[in-house]
Amino acid sequence: MDPNLTPSTHSPAPGVKLRWEPALALLAAGGVSYALPESLSVGPHWLLLVVVLVLLVPTVVSHRTGRHSWNHFLGIVCNAVVTVALCGSLVLLVKALPAHKEEPVTLLISAMLLWGSNILTFALWYWRLDGGGPVQRSRRVPYGSRAFFFPQLQIESGERKAMGAENWSPGFVDYLFVAFNTSTAFSPTDTLVLARWAKLLSMAQALISLSVLVLLVARGINVL
Repeated sequence: MDPNLTPSTHSPAPGVKLRWEPALALLAAGGVSYALPESLSVGPHWLLLVVVLVLLVPTVVSHRTGRHSWNHFLGIVCNAVVTVALCGSLVLLVKALPAHKEEPVTLLISAMLLWGSNILTFALWYWRLDGGGPVQRSRRVPYGSRAFFFPQLQIESGERKAMGAENWSPGFVDYLFVAFNTSTAFSPTDTLVLARWAKLLSMAQALISLSVLVLLVARGINVL
């Protein structure tokens, strides 16, 4: 077993708060799978939501008790499960288009749900991996990010305090904004991607988003 995952490595952090934004994002990703037709879900349509709920319990507990290595590991497992479900549903969607097994409106709604799930999934990856994770980032004040160059760093040092960015550090909403821009504009727009792993993830996210949008357009034209 990795020594970094042993209980002896944990150190409770003062003022630990529940990270409700990523928890809600995971639940929303599971909810997307639940909303999909059975034919577009990997396994029963309720399976992903149940798995996410089961994994969230020890993830939250490990965070609240300061077992940060376990929390980081379980968070990666949660993200991996959601990612596999997303990719599997996308493959099933591609197969379902020429088969005409689902109604056109159902396929269009499913594609839109998968597009939204794509944003949530990669936002979770960026938030979880950047700078070693949220705990490591919180210990590097100010800023903490190592994979992204957010616009707050471009503010002159003398003006940061006046603009409320003196001790600014990226939160989940900031990574969600990056993920949303990557899925809509196929680029992170105002935030530079520095790390190679982040660039690869951004490429994968843009590719998935483009694939879903192409399917939406193709199906829309076919319906018309």
